[in-house]
Amino acid sequence: MSVTTAAHAAPATDTITERTPVTPLVVDGVKAAGVAGAATTTVAAAADVLGMSPVVGGAPIPAFGFAVLTVIFSVVGLALAVVLAVAARRPRTAFVRTTIVLTVLSLVPDITAEATTTTKLLLMLTHVVAAAIVIPAIARRLS
Repeated sequence: MSVTTAAHAAPATDTITERTPVTPLVVDGVKAAGVAGAATTTVAAAADVLGMSPVVGGAPIPAFGFAVLTVIFSVVGLALAVVLAVAARRPRTAFVRTTIVLTVLSLVPDITAEATTTTKLLLMLTHVVAAAIVIPAIARRLS
């Protein structure tokens, strides 16, 4: 799925459409998801050590929970990238724009959560940290 060429009678109408190889995209995306999961867990654990334990709606969020949700949503983003790699005219642009909008939208539940301001800021920080790791790693692989 690397390069597709359309052969026509006249050379002026020949087109070459570059497509993103899917395997390296998936490998890099999975690696980025793991790194992002570790990073968000580290941020949450550091906050806990500093006495800023995240509690939402009266329930504490374990540091490992940050890793699990980060990896799950990173894989969703990776699936979006694979679809765009195959279907979009400009997959990198479409991916970056879409994921930035989704990252901003992911902050809304943090803002409206039944939590302290510190917890809300911690949750938003982890979203931004994950996005800062995953989006560029995947976008680099898109054509």
